[in-house]
Amino acid sequence: MRWIRRPQYRRPQDEADEEQLFLGGPDERGSELLRLIRIGIEFIRGFRRFHFLGPCVTVFGSARVPEGHPYYELAREVGRELARSGFTVMTGGGPGIMEAANRGAREAGGASVGCNIRLPMEQEPNRYMDRFIEFHYFFVRKVMLAKYSYAFVMLPGGFGTMDEAFEVVTLEQTGKMRDFPVVFMGTEYWAGLFDFMRDTVLAHGMIEPEDLDRFLITDSPHEAADAIRDAALKRFGLSYRRVPKRRRFLFE
Repeated sequence: MRWIRRPQYRRPQDEADEEQLFLGGPDERGSELLRLIRIGIEFIRGFRRFHFLGPCVTVFGSARVPEGHPYYELAREVGRELARSGFTVMTGGGPGIMEAANRGAREAGGASVGCNIRLPMEQEPNRYMDRFIEFHYFFVRKVMLAKYSYAFVMLPGGFGTMDEAFEVVTLEQTGKMRDFPVVFMGTEYWAGLFDFMRDTVLAHGMIEPEDLDRFLITDSPHEAADAIRDAALKRFGLSYRRVPKRRRFLFE
């Protein structure tokens, strides 16, 4: 004998409710097909919207850090340095550290973009983005934050930031993504995490010693931007040139 869940369709009340339904097990096949189409449309919107951005660096961090906080100012300076190095600064589009990085990029005259998502709390888009998309599904947003970036900067944050950090590192460790630079900033904040990875995770053989070499840990925005720029030029063959032309027949 085994349990059988009968699909019970109900109209979602909001976007969070819709994703709960999607992740809550099988639904009516017609509803599943409609969701699959909607997911595909979200990917297409993201691809079209971000295709001409040029090389990006994604900055992750908490939405709960207020303006004037040391981590806010650190993220703001990171955004400036990345923009001065020619990168488009991409964030999750929300407040806090995301806002600070977008703000710094704009202040330096660089491109500033975001992949926002509606949440029950704290996730209103910030005003320092040149363009942004609001995504319906969390996992589509996470793909977009990774797809266009040649490096990832992790500033202090909670579950969401750590989820994004470990997903990027896992993709690199398993060869699903190239070994783009991963920079952790806020050394005091992350110290306990790296102690745990070294003293427990590595000690138990769950990772290899070289896995810990994947990270640059620094509090210097200038050092972070230099390392990212050098990797882009030397390891990935990027060069400074014009952005490809848009094609009118594709409505770009």
